[in-house]
Amino acid sequence: MELEAIRREYLQGGLRRNNLKDNPYEQFEFWMQQAIDAELHDPTAMTLATVDSSGQPSQRIVLLKHLDQQGFVFFTNYNSDKAKDIAQNSKVSLHFPWHVLERQVKVCGNAEKISLKETLSYFVTRPRDSQIAAWASSQSSTISSRKALLMQFESIKNKFKAGEVPLPDFWGGYRVVPELFEFWQGGGARLHDRFQYRRQEGGWHIERLAP
Repeated sequence: MELEAIRREYLQGGLRRNNLKDNPYEQFEFWMQQAIDAELHDPTAMTLATVDSSGQPSQRIVLLKHLDQQGFVFFTNYNSDKAKDIAQNSKVSLHFPWHVLERQVKVCGNAEKISLKETLSYFVTRPRDSQIAAWASSQSSTISSRKALLMQFESIKNKFKAGEVPLPDFWGGYRVVPELFEFWQGGGARLHDRFQYRRQEGGWHIERLAP
């Protein structure tokens, strides 16, 4: 397998300072809308990186479910490995890999739990089977088989068949409050364009980074 021979040029377009919005949230929303308009698969998928108590980094894909000027919101089981990592080290990183557009966005910041009201507001919009799955899966724990998982799903489904599925007390959202954004646009000859927004008192400092 000759992996070193796999390469391509990035020629879709560059990124200049005068193309950027002064507010990184607005710049992100602009790029996100372009990713949606381009009909990319899972444009809201983002890699969430956390670090455990031993200093071991870990990554997984989660979905961005809300964005405002306060931060990026995702949902998970509060007993999961990611939640345990966040409980002892709230510093996290997000990464959006929009390969088709030859773009990446990195966001670094602190993760904090959102309010119960915000979590419930989202939970009731989920498909019923997804609501049931939140109850059925003890996320990150060891299970004996997929059959056991499906049996648990059916058991919970039967338990709540007569009414609405309640919000589990072990499930909810986190908001990642950014301290840093990086916008990356591929360029020819590996001369990519990278711009970093770093939070400072009164606003954001923008600077170009070497590729």
